[in-house]
Amino acid sequence: MKRYKFCQSCGFPMKKDIKGGGSEKDGTKSLKFCSMCYGNGEFLTPPEIDTAKKMQKYCIQEMKKDGINGLFAWLATRSIPKLERWKQ
Repeated sequence: MKRYKFCQSCGFPMKKDIKGGGSEKDGTKSLKFCSMCYGNGEFLTPPEIDTAKKMQKYCIQEMKKDGINGLFAWLATRSIPKLERWKQ
């Protein structure tokens, strides 16, 4: 399976993920999704986050909670619609 540089749900750099990636149901590391988005084979975002646009808003909101500048958060989420999870 291909190893991704960025989470294919939120765009977070996989090398910065403190857990080294999300996890599959069998406990193996996900090479596609970060630990903030994916655990035990399921997405961890609220169920209403079902489009790229909603994911962008959600990520910006979460980044602001962590003290990240709003403009930087917006810039960091611009690629979300191009990620594998959100491609139609």
